[in-house]
Amino acid sequence: MAKLPAKVSVECPHCGFKQMEYAAARNTLCRQCGKHYPMATAEGTEAKSVLAGGVAQEVAQSFFQRVEGLWNRPRITAVVCFDCGAKQELNSAATSTICPSCSVHMDLRDYKINTSFSRAIRTHGEVHVTSSGDLSSSSVFCRSAIIEGKLRGSLQCTEKAEFRAPAKVQGKLSAPVVVIGKKAVVQFFRQLHVGSIEIRGKMIGEVVAQTVVTIRSTGLLDGNVVARSINVEKGGTFSGQLAIGGKSWEQAELLAEVESANPSTIAKVRRPPPPEPFGLPATS
Repeated sequence: MAKLPAKVSVECPHCGFKQMEYAAARNTLCRQCGKHYPMATAEGTEAKSVLAGGVAQEVAQSFFQRVEGLWNRPRITAVVCFDCGAKQELNSAATSTICPSCSVHMDLRDYKINTSFSRAIRTHGEVHVTSSGDLSSSSVFCRSAIIEGKLRGSLQCTEKAEFRAPAKVQGKLSAPVVVIGKKAVVQFFRQLHVGSIEIRGKMIGEVVAQTVVTIRSTGLLDGNVVARSINVEKGGTFSGQLAIGGKSWEQAELLAEVESANPSTIAKVRRPPPPEPFGLPATS
């Protein structure tokens, strides 16, 4: 009579159910929970380390799947119409929509400018002008902007404009918040109108701020300032004329007009005289 193949008892690592299986088998299905798992070797010894490794791997995969699901979950963002000011909440993955109030088409895409660009942009996304980009559009409206190249056109942001590299701005820029990066050396040929500005690098030009002008310890501002207040950290440098405390200045109002209207609010910061040769005082 032929000898029957030997069987061994194996335990399911998922539900703990025990069942008899052939010793030569490598894996099996649990008769209680229906899940697949590796089992005992041909010699009859249970591969506990393999089972534990499989369970740990499955737990790790499920954890990363949960994290990935949370990261990729659609986000909700608020968008305000440029024309009527109506506010609506949209999925962040959307590229366009229609204003529910005035039925105007609203572009939600981000623009990355790597070459010369002269077309008009009207988007609720971000405009990024790279180091090789040249933005010369006469009309650009966006939510936020990152400037690393040339800006010769007109740019208006509803949230923030940030300069991260040296630039010469020949066009017109207006934004609630402007940040001059630590590595940026920015020269404005037109008067800059902002809500507030933070200078970490070097800036040359006139500023009209509705709230505060902040010059960090690594920052330098060379130009006239009209603002509610100014904050210069230790190590920061400011050189120019300063008008502080006005509440109803118009954007087109020049610093000279403010000075003639209310000279008591003007604080003049004189430029230091050039150092003498070799650090020695001049003798007559």
